[in-house]
Amino acid sequence: MELDIRVLKYFLAVANAGNITQAAKDLHITQPTLSRQIMDLERNLGCELFIRKHKQLTLSDSGFLFQQRAKEIAQLADKACREISEQQGQLGGTISIACVESIASTLLPQIMADFSKEYPAVKYELYSADGNDIREKIDRGSIDLGILLEPIEVAKYNFLRLPCYEKWGIVIPEDSPLAAKRAITTQDIQGLPIIIPRRTIVIEEIAKWLGIAEEKLNIVASHNLPTNGLLLVKQGIGILICVEGAVSIRPMTGICFRPFQPERITGHVLAWKKNHAFSAATTRFLDFVQSQYEASS
Repeated sequence: MELDIRVLKYFLAVANAGNITQAAKDLHITQPTLSRQIMDLERNLGCELFIRKHKQLTLSDSGFLFQQRAKEIAQLADKACREISEQQGQLGGTISIACVESIASTLLPQIMADFSKEYPAVKYELYSADGNDIREKIDRGSIDLGILLEPIEVAKYNFLRLPCYEKWGIVIPEDSPLAAKRAITTQDIQGLPIIIPRRTIVIEEIAKWLGIAEEKLNIVASHNLPTNGLLLVKQGIGILICVEGAVSIRPMTGICFRPFQPERITGHVLAWKKNHAFSAATTRFLDFVQSQYEASS
């Protein structure tokens, strides 16, 4: 079965509007035409994508799944069209970059600012995500580049190490007894409820640091980005194990960061898909970053 990109966009418009009439207006096509396209799509897929009730349409379970995939396909198609059109004339176009929430969040804007001085017509799409999400986006081709916090599985990617390092530690309320310490040992937090990143490879590392089997960790919550974890700390739900940059880039009152002793240091890499053809702008950006940081990798 072949899927027309135009029909996928019709489906997404209906899902967003919640009814055929409004979606047809948004798409500047007739209502019967749109209704027929949606019914043909459902017939070809062999399932109902919408639950119809009083002229309102809500996504079925199959519709929710299809919506996610349709968005990815439509975004990739739009991205491909942009990259082809951007091959002409002055270097411009859009570079899509994802970055973990760490001290790298302050390094990336510096790189972009320096690059933009030479290539002011280039634009950027930025994403905040954890390592799992970033790698998935790189694999799908929905982003060009990703800045990842180690430990990370980079064997199937090209990557460049960045001169950007982080200390691991804990975030605790300012009135916690542990706040009086300048550094924290693993014994200090044995048995305490912890909030940690959801990434399996990081959980494994934390278990090794604490000298505890993974299944015996007192994990009260996990997260993909540390923002919500910081708020849980403020409510006294647990202590957050994270890198210092996760706190320094978003200062909050009532909490503080204390590093581990002995120190646990980790680095960052800029990763991209192997054997992948990039737009001229992304290729030039990679060359630019490599010329600045290759010597330190």
